[in-house]
Amino acid sequence: MNDRIVNRDGGYEGLLSTNKVLRNTYFLLSLTLLFSAAVAGIAMAMNVPPVHWIVLLVGFYGLIFLTERNRNSSLGLFFVFALTGFMGFTLGPILNLYVSAGLGDVVVTALGGTAFTFLGCSAYALTTKRDLSFLNGMLMAGFIAIIVAMVANIFLKMPMLSLAISGMFVLFSSAAILLTTQSIVRGGETNYISATVTLYVSIYNLFLSLLQILGVINSDNN
Repeated sequence: MNDRIVNRDGGYEGLLSTNKVLRNTYFLLSLTLLFSAAVAGIAMAMNVPPVHWIVLLVGFYGLIFLTERNRNSSLGLFFVFALTGFMGFTLGPILNLYVSAGLGDVVVTALGGTAFTFLGCSAYALTTKRDLSFLNGMLMAGFIAIIVAMVANIFLKMPMLSLAISGMFVLFSSAAILLTTQSIVRGGETNYISATVTLYVSIYNLFLSLLQILGVINSDNN
């Protein structure tokens, strides 16, 4: 009888811990998305020029490293906002290009598609009883395929290959959202800072990919 009580208490405590991680992740994610959007808006208003790709890579991976290194301390929160603010800053010039080209509706559509995809993937991961761990292998294979395609496109510079890469990013980001969310629910991911970063980067890549796909479709129709 005592063992049953202990097991029940342990299960209850585990459920509370999981709910806390999930709640903290979504709360921090909401704050970082708002902060990133605000920084992007400021960058647009200031008409900031596009960020050089070397600065983008160094800033992104440097801040990712610092965030993960400090994920168990309050300093990790600082680096989360530094990362998401930086990514919002790099997004501003990209959005200006679309808006100045008269493609503001494409930006809105891409934003709506991103929100719909994130909510749909999150809802499925939260409610399904299916084990989604098989996506780990697919994510690794997808990551390798994306890297190879991106390197190839540096030399080939093919518009259709760029479009295919964006499509792969959409699938990759959606799978990352599914896997990360279920990992939180099942107790595999216990750090809300790491979970927030993964979800934020997935949403960022998803939005940029949809933006490029819709931009190409819109230009073809015109």
